[in-house]
Amino acid sequence: MTVTDFDADETIQPLRRSDRTRYSTGDKILVSAGVMLAAGAAFFPWYVFLNPAKFSVPTLWEGKTRNLPETAGKEVVSVSPAAMVDDDNEPALESVDPVATATTSGLGAEKKLGAPVETGLTQPLPLGSGFRLMHVANGRALIEDARGMYIVRVGSILPDNSRLATLEQRDGAWVIVTSNGNVIERN
Repeated sequence: MTVTDFDADETIQPLRRSDRTRYSTGDKILVSAGVMLAAGAAFFPWYVFLNPAKFSVPTLWEGKTRNLPETAGKEVVSVSPAAMVDDDNEPALESVDPVATATTSGLGAEKKLGAPVETGLTQPLPLGSGFRLMHVANGRALIEDARGMYIVRVGSILPDNSRLATLEQRDGAWVIVTSNGNVIERN
C-alpha cells in the first residue's frame, strides 16, 4: 500500500503543456539575437587575426617627427602686481604694507667665514641644451627633455630652438650636432 498526499477520489492528471505549442515572436527574436551575438563573438577574433594590418600599432620610427610650423613669436606682456587695479570695494587693512620690499630680519644670519680657498681645479659647467640624446636609428634620433620625448631628424627644431644639423657617429658613439654648434653625445 502506498501513501499519497491527495484524497482518494481525486484523479492524478499528468502535467501537460498548454495547447499553444509554438514560440512567441518575442522568444524567437531573443533567441536569434543571442545566436547572432555568439556568432559575432566567435568570428571577430578570427577577423582580427586574418587582417593584422587594420589592427596593428604603428611602429615608432615610421614618419613621426617633431617638426613644428614656423610661426611668429607671441607678444608677452608682464604686469606687476602693484600696477593691478583693486576692483573690490573693501578697504585695505591699515596694519599691512601693500608693497613687497623683500627685507628679512637679522635673526639666524650666517657669520662671515672669509674668502674661499683656491684649489686650482676648475669644474666644467653642464651643457645648457636642456635635452639629451637617447637613441639613433634610421636617420632619426630620440631625444628627451623635461617636457617629454621627441623623434627628430636633420632639419627638425630642437627644444633649445636650434635645428638638428647632423647625426654623426664619433668614436663609436652617436652624437647630434645642432645649428648652434653644440654637440650632444648619447648618455
